[in-house]
Amino acid sequence: MQSQAAHLTPGTALAVADGEGRNGVWLAQQGLQVDAFDFSDNAIRKARALAQIRKVNVNFVCSDWQSYDWQPSHYDNVVGIFFQFAAPEERSLLFARMLDSLKPGGTLIIQGYTHRQLDFNTGGPGKLAHLYDEALMLDAFGQLDILDLRTYEAEIAEGTGHQGMSGLLGLTARKPKD
Repeated sequence: MQSQAAHLTPGTALAVADGEGRNGVWLAQQGLQVDAFDFSDNAIRKARALAQIRKVNVNFVCSDWQSYDWQPSHYDNVVGIFFQFAAPEERSLLFARMLDSLKPGGTLIIQGYTHRQLDFNTGGPGKLAHLYDEALMLDAFGQLDILDLRTYEAEIAEGTGHQGMSGLLGLTARKPKD
């Protein structure tokens, strides 16, 4: 996500399924007003502790994505990093909620694992249907102005669940202004 920092829109951000808060805290360190949610109470506790250590404010909410209070056109940035828990039949609704909550002119950033990740086995869902490719991103977000869409391999260290050489996809896009 740091490589896409220049594309962030000043204002507010939502960190989707933020786990232990690394992304939400990083967004707050960039001067954004951040909401973040995750379904795990334990992860939220760790996220709050991280925010306190880093001396930033993040509004962490314990919620699954289905119950989260998705507010239409509310966020200047919506960020989802390694949130590939949704099965394909749910994913389109999750993506629609993310898109709907983004303000016109706002930035969407998604990073996830590609099919190549099954060869590396260094994190991620381990289910082929949960992995991303560029066609899926274009189908879901093609109405946005695509700023960066790439499939690549890189060594990552994103906590114990995401570490090592990985097959990745990154999408950065901007919602057209009305």
